[in-house]
Amino acid sequence: MNDEQGASDRHDGRASIVVGVDGSDTSMRAAAYAVGTARRQGARLVFVYARSPGGGIGAMMDTTGAGQAAALTEQDRTEAMLREMQQQAAAHGTRSELVVRTGDPFGVLSQVAREVRADSLVVGSSTSLGHRIAGSLAVRLVRKARWPVTVVP
Repeated sequence: MNDEQGASDRHDGRASIVVGVDGSDTSMRAAAYAVGTARRQGARLVFVYARSPGGGIGAMMDTTGAGQAAALTEQDRTEAMLREMQQQAAAHGTRSELVVRTGDPFGVLSQVAREVRADSLVVGSSTSLGHRIAGSLAVRLVRKARWPVTVVP
């Protein structure tokens, strides 16, 4: 990184913390941790929810539409839970916003972190056995992201 690029990436002013949430227990603990950290640091908090893109082989096989309806219901519940956490953060004097986008969680979190000029990322650890083999979001962020990453168990 050259000096000009480094200077443009730095900023003065209020810090920003980006927290990835997906409704899982570990992501909700990560959100609670991020709220407390943002409150103590006087930082802006950005909740990020990466919705799963629809379609794929499962959608083609679901002729009744029940699977898609269940996925939307789960996503709606998660978004409602996030709006509630955002209200709780505001009640504690923490400025926050909710960003909901469709896409790969790694890509969405990285893009939002760039946009808000994040100082750090917070995510929950994965409890999936498949992630232990293929690699979790937290591991990908730690290895490839340009921000400090806190992984909450």
